Amino acid sequence: MAERVIVHEVGLRDGLQNQPRMVPVEGKLELLDALIAAGVRSVEATSFVSPKAVPQMADAAELYARIPKRADMNYEVLVPNEKGYERAVAAGARTIAVVIAASDTFNRRNINMSLDEATLVCEAVVRRTKREGHRSRAYISALAACPYEGVTPPERVFDLTAKMFDAGADEVALSDTIGAGNPAQIEYLFESAIRRHGAQRIAAHFHDTRAMGLTLAWCAIKAGVRKLDSSIGGLGGCPFAPGASGNLATEDLVFMLNEAGYETGIDVEGLRRAVMIAERLTGQSFGGRMTNFFRAQDARRQAKAKAS
Repeated sequence: MAERVIVHEVGLRDGLQNQPRMVPVEGKLELLDALIAAGVRSVEATSFVSPKAVPQMADAAELYARIPKRADMNYEVLVPNEKGYERAVAAGARTIAVVIAASDTFNRRNINMSLDEATLVCEAVVRRTKREGHRSRAYISALAACPYEGVTPPERVFDLTAKMFDAGADEVALSDTIGAGNPAQIEYLFESAIRRHGAQRIAAHFHDTRAMGLTLAWCAIKAGVRKLDSSIGGLGGCPFAPGASGNLATEDLVFMLNEAGYETGIDVEGLRRAVMIAERLTGQSFGGRMTNFFRAQDARRQAKAKAS
């Protein structure tokens, strides 16, 4: 039996958060329905952040109230602090994510807190989540490098990971937020984290800024990771990290995993339909490397059909 890898879709939150065209709740639900139809079963649905800071997420409570409630679906939401946590729980969320950058400057630019202050806030949210019977995920962003400070010291990543687990986090997602990692670095970071905390508690989140998203994902998989984040069509990028282009595309990750013999439960053709919906909603052209490949195949088939 093929080994299962969970593909965690973050397009609805990380992918849409900095899109210039506002996507209404109905559009987000349409995209979510397409993802579910394709077989996606783990989704970061939204974030309960300040509407002034991230207007695209201003509809978080309404959206969460309307998402399909299915026993086979895992929905997660991002919160910046305890106020966001309270809003999320009031809306019905039961899996809460927090994020802390492994860089003092990145935290100051992102949330106007020092690294120490941000750590305390995340620990407080995670402890409360644990105490009140919910699940929690902690992102450690700027895993490989910070756009302001350069290469991230590995021990800082390991220290923050340990602090999140000590506070009660169920899972830590090591996140190369600006796509700056290299294979040797990623292998070392994930092998070390898994050796200390176990493969089932470590997830991976990559961006494709330098066209190495799939390579780094494969390094994490070979290190033992069995849950990876991705965004439909490669949507997204961090608005607080200069040069951080889109996330690793879901269709690319799923195609690679399916071809390599892993079980994802996700149909690539279904993802192609989701990409088209994302393009229509945002008014932009998206799609990972496999999308361009499939479009070329479609064109060849159409040309052959016309010639026959």
